[in-house]
Amino acid sequence: MIRNGHGEAGNAKRPGPRARRAVRVWCDGCYDMVHYGHSNQLRQARAMGDHLIVGVHTDEEIAKHKGPPVFTQEERYKMVQAIKWVDEVVPAAPYVTTLETLDKYNCDFCVHGNDITLTVDGRDTYEEVKQAGRYRECKRTQGVSTTDLVGRMLLVTKAHHSSQEMSSEYREYADSFGKCPGGRNPWTGVSQFLQTSQKIIQFASGKEPQPGETVIYVAGAFDLFHIGHVDFLEKVYGLAERPYVIAGLHFDQEVNHYKGKNYPIMNLHERTLSVLACRYVSEVVIGAPYSVTAELLDHFKVDLVCHGKTEVVPDKDGSDPYEEPKRRGIFCQVDSGNDLTTDLIVQRIIKNRLEYEARNQKKEAKELAFQEAMRRQEAQPERESDCDF
Repeated sequence: MIRNGHGEAGNAKRPGPRARRAVRVWCDGCYDMVHYGHSNQLRQARAMGDHLIVGVHTDEEIAKHKGPPVFTQEERYKMVQAIKWVDEVVPAAPYVTTLETLDKYNCDFCVHGNDITLTVDGRDTYEEVKQAGRYRECKRTQGVSTTDLVGRMLLVTKAHHSSQEMSSEYREYADSFGKCPGGRNPWTGVSQFLQTSQKIIQFASGKEPQPGETVIYVAGAFDLFHIGHVDFLEKVYGLAERPYVIAGLHFDQEVNHYKGKNYPIMNLHERTLSVLACRYVSEVVIGAPYSVTAELLDHFKVDLVCHGKTEVVPDKDGSDPYEEPKRRGIFCQVDSGNDLTTDLIVQRIIKNRLEYEARNQKKEAKELAFQEAMRRQEAQPERESDCDF
C-alpha cells in the first residue's frame, strides 16, 4: 500500500519569505509514451523551483528530428498535464530550446536529464541555454525510455512470463535486438529497472483520507500508463466533491493470466511509479487481489468502486470480481469517453514496426556517438598533460 498526494497536493508551494520571487522552471521534450522516467525528471525539475512549465513538441517536429511519435500531440499534452508536479503545459514548444523561449515564459532556467538530445543535423538542442548559464541537469532514470518501451512491444511473446519455450526465430530476434558492438544497449530490450523504497517515497506523498473525503477504489493492470487510463481516472476523480482515489495494481502473473501474450509490458514496480505520478490518484495498493473482497472494502473504508467500459474477466473460479461491491450497491461503471487500451497501443507499434525499429536504431546510433564524444572529451586533458611532461 502506497499513499499518494492528489489534486494539487503534489504541487504544494515550498515555505519561504513572502518577498521571495517565485523561481520558474522550464522543461521540454517529446513526452511520447509518458512513463515514470519522464515523471521523475519533472519531479526533480519541480524541486528546483516553485512553478514548473513543460513545453511539448508537435508531431511534425518529432517526426522531423527523431521519427514518428507513438501518440498524437493532443494525447501527449494531456498526459503531461496529468503529472502531479506539472503546473503548466505549453503546446507546440520549439524543438531547440532558446533564450527567447525561456524569456517568453519568464523562466529562470531549463532542466533536462543527463543524456543528449540532438537535432536532425546533430546539434545539441540545449547549446544556447547552456552557454548562457541557464541550464540545469537532473539525473536520468535508468532502465526505461520510450525507445526501451517500444522495443519491449516489438518483442511480442509470452515467454518472459512463463516457462514456454521461445521459437528459434524469436530467440534470434530477441538476442540481436537492442544490442551494439559494445554489448547490450541500456536503452532497449527488457526492463532493467530496479525498484527501491527511496524511489517510492519520492513519488508518494503519504496523505491519508481526511474526514469528509469519498474513498473511491479502482483496480487493474494500468500497463503502459496512458491517456486512456488518465481519462478514466479523471472521470472517477470528478465523481465526488472531495475524492480520495485508491488504485489497486495486480501482480504481473495475474495480469498475464487474464491478458496473456506479452503482458504486462511494464512490471509491477514500474506500473506503481507510473500511477503514483498521476495527480488524480491518492493511494496505490501494490499487488491488489483480483477480486474486490469484503476485507479490502472494509479495510480501506471504500465508499465507491469503479470500473471502466473494458471487459471484466471472471476470476479463476469463474466468479465476478466485482460481486461484493455490487452486492453492497457501491459499484459504478464509468465511461471515460476514450476507448484507447494497451492492446491498441501495441497494435500501433506492430502496424508500423519497420518505422519504429528504424527510430530505435537511430536513437541507439545517436547515443553511441554521444558516448564516444564524451569519452574523447574526458581523455583530452590527460593527453595534453602527458605532453607537458
